[in-house]
Amino acid sequence: MQMDVANELLSKLENGLIVSCQALEGEPLHSSFIMAKMAKAAEMGGAVAIRANGYDDIMAIKKEVNLPVIGLVKKKYEGYVPYITPTIEEVEQVVKAGAEIVAVDATKSIKPGGFTTEAFLKEIKRKYPYILVMADISTYEEGVKAAEIGFDLVSTTLSGYTEYSQHGDDPDFELVERLAKAIKVPLIAEGRIWEPRQALEALEKGAYAVVVGTAITRPQEITKRFVEFIKKNKGVNKTCKNKTASF
Repeated sequence: MQMDVANELLSKLENGLIVSCQALEGEPLHSSFIMAKMAKAAEMGGAVAIRANGYDDIMAIKKEVNLPVIGLVKKKYEGYVPYITPTIEEVEQVVKAGAEIVAVDATKSIKPGGFTTEAFLKEIKRKYPYILVMADISTYEEGVKAAEIGFDLVSTTLSGYTEYSQHGDDPDFELVERLAKAIKVPLIAEGRIWEPRQALEALEKGAYAVVVGTAITRPQEITKRFVEFIKKNKGVNKTCKNKTASF
């Protein structure tokens, strides 16, 4: 991609909300038609880009919205850990579907075919020099390395989703803040962002843009969060009321 075109594309993301519209097989909303409509709703709400999984979904979304798409293909290969666009075959699907940015696993895990992350990126850039490539990483070291070897964007997508990264219920704000200070390419904050205040905090800590998925586009998980909170806390409120009344 020419430098001026790439810069124009990236400028559209700055300080914005990217909505991840994904539904896996077996989930109620698993449908390219539904994901395209979800993306349209996100566009109407002010999203600056869409993150989407799979050739069919990306194609449908590109027809429905006038927003940049960060595309990926989730696929598991036996004997290998990476599953986010893990081979050049999945990259090809993303590119053919029309995504402007391709997201790939940029962790330290070896990709199918024995590729390191650096070797994999070189192969992508050789075959598709015009496509922007986003590094989905899980640690500070992976993020710094990704920027050094030539990724166009770095995202904290996999923080908490590798065995060796920091696990928790909240966004990894520490990782966002450290990487924002250390790298020169745009840093995208993604992962466990449930509330608008958390998205804002990520931006304030230096993120270039923020990705929110589950909290917007996965109603079964949103419902589950409400139900679990009610079950966990319904007795607490009742106890508090009784204590107040006793005074």
